[in-house]
Amino acid sequence: MQNLTQASEELFRRGPDECFATFDDLWRHCQQVKAKSADRWHSPSAIQLDAGGGRLGLSLGDDGKFRLNEWSFSQLCGLAGVNKATVNKLSAMTANQVFTETLPRGGDKPLQVLTTAGEPGEMIRSIHGASYTRLYDADLLSMVREFATDFQPPQQGNAGRADSTASDDDVPFEPDAEPTAPRGTGLYRGEQDMFVFLIDPMGWTEIDGQAFAPGFFLWNSEVGKRSVGIQTFWFQAICKNHIVWDAVEVVEFSRKHTANVHEAFSEIRRIVERLVATRDERRDGFARVIRKAMESKIGDDADQVLKLLCGKGITRTVAKEALEIAKESGRFTVFSLVDALTRISGRMKFAGERTDADAKASALLALAV
Repeated sequence: MQNLTQASEELFRRGPDECFATFDDLWRHCQQVKAKSADRWHSPSAIQLDAGGGRLGLSLGDDGKFRLNEWSFSQLCGLAGVNKATVNKLSAMTANQVFTETLPRGGDKPLQVLTTAGEPGEMIRSIHGASYTRLYDADLLSMVREFATDFQPPQQGNAGRADSTASDDDVPFEPDAEPTAPRGTGLYRGEQDMFVFLIDPMGWTEIDGQAFAPGFFLWNSEVGKRSVGIQTFWFQAICKNHIVWDAVEVVEFSRKHTANVHEAFSEIRRIVERLVATRDERRDGFARVIRKAMESKIGDDADQVLKLLCGKGITRTVAKEALEIAKESGRFTVFSLVDALTRISGRMKFAGERTDADAKASALLALAV
C-alpha cells in the first residue's frame, strides 16, 4: 500500500484565487475561458514588443496589442535567452530594448500564441513553437462529467497558502485574475495549470478483507507548464491535509503536449471508464456478500458464537460485548456480529487497535461467502 501526497502538495501551494467550491463551478469557468481563447499563429518577425503605458506587451501583426501574464513573460524571456529576474529589475522601456535585440527574428516556422479575452484587454497566456498541441481543461472536465458522475471532491482540507501570487508592482507584466473561492477544495485552476482531486464516497468495497473506495487525480496545463495526466487508486482514508492513506491498485498515466496528446485524452477516458466499471463490479459483489451476511447465522446460541469469535482471534471481552449488541437484532447473523464489532472498534483509543479490530471484523464476512 502507498501513501499519495500529490493532492496535499497542491493543497499547500494553491491560493484562494485558484480554488473552486464545486466541480460544476470549475467546469463552467474552464468552458468560459476556452470560449474566450484563441490560438494566433505569427512568424517571429511579425511579433513586436510594445512598452506603451509603462507595461510590456506584444503586438501580433494585424491582430493588435496584447498584455503578458507571468507565464507568457517567462516564456518570452526563454525565447530571448535572457534572465527573467534581471529583466524584472528594468524599466518597461529598457526591457523593450533588451527583447528587441535578443528575440530571434529568423526562420519560417510560426509561433503559436494563446490569447484570452478579458479586462482591460486580451492577454497572452502562452507562447509556443509549432510542435506544441493544446488540450483544453474544459474538454477533460467534460469527459469526467460524462463518465465519473458519482465522483466528488473529498472533505475540505486545511487552508493552503494565504496568497497565490507575489506583488506585481515591480515587474513588466500583469497577473491573471481568478475568482475567489474557499481554500482546500481539491479543485484547483490558475493561469498556469489545473489539478482535480475526486473520490466516490459511496463506492466503498472490500479488497483482501479491507474496505477501500476509489478516487483519482487529474491534471493538465493549457499553457505548457506541466503534462496532462491521471492517477487512479483505491484508498482507505484521506486526512485534512489531503494525504491519501493506504492506497492500492495505483495506476498513473501522463503525456506531454505533443502531436499525439489527443490520443492521451482517449487513454485517460479509458482509464476513468475502467475505474468506474471496476467500482460497479466490486460494489455489486460486495452488496451480494452483505445481503448473504444478513441472512447467514453464525450459531444457534451465545456460547457457540462466543467460541467461534474467540477462534477468529477476537478477545473474549470484545466478543462478549459484541454478542450483547448483536442480540438487539434478534439473531446472531454474520452481519449483526460484524456490525457490532465495527461499533466497538470505533470506540478504541489507538489507531493500530482500531485497524486490527476492523480487519478481524471484516474477515468474518468470509463466513457468508
